[in-house]
Amino acid sequence: MIKIFHNSSCSKSREALKYLNDCKLNFEVCEYLKNPLSKSDLQEVLTLLNYSPSDLLRSNETQFKEHAKGKQLSEEEILELMLKYPKLIERPIVIVGVKAVVARPLEKLKSLLK
Repeated sequence: MIKIFHNSSCSKSREALKYLNDCKLNFEVCEYLKNPLSKSDLQEVLTLLNYSPSDLLRSNETQFKEHAKGKQLSEEEILELMLKYPKLIERPIVIVGVKAVVARPLEKLKSLLK
């Protein structure tokens, strides 16, 4: 099963979604801004990526600057921040079985699907 965590306003996310469609693959789209992830779901994604929360954080987003800039946050606090403000989660994330990538650039997704 293939799953993509997608943000329709993100060009890289749209590019990954188009690639999956062009490959005529069956996949599930998780629009995580409309249907936020649970803590356990986000932790599972981090495990599949082999990332810490800070590895997946979009620190240039306005919400990060408004709520956390200049603060020394623990990994748990970063995780909680991403749960509260899902726009802070790097995207797109594609999961294939027990492997996952942040598909930026698209070549990462192509490599995962090989």
